[in-house]
Amino acid sequence: MVRRWALVLVLGGVWWWAVLRLILEPEQAGLVEGAVAAGGWGLSLLPVHVTATARPGRASERAAQGRGDR
Repeated sequence: MVRRWALVLVLGGVWWWAVLRLILEPEQAGLVEGAVAAGGWGLSLLPVHVTATARPGRASERAAQGRGDR
């Protein structure tokens, strides 16, 4: 458990370093900073696109009972 939190804190710190470097010194920021910042931002969107919109159990229960979606 401690290793996970340590990894999360380190990766979060690296992401913030990249973002702040891009904001404060954009002329000196390189490809690595841009890739780290874009990658972290992309990962933040992942849970929104992965979650289910409906409960899978309810539709199958209705179909089994013969009610369907009317």
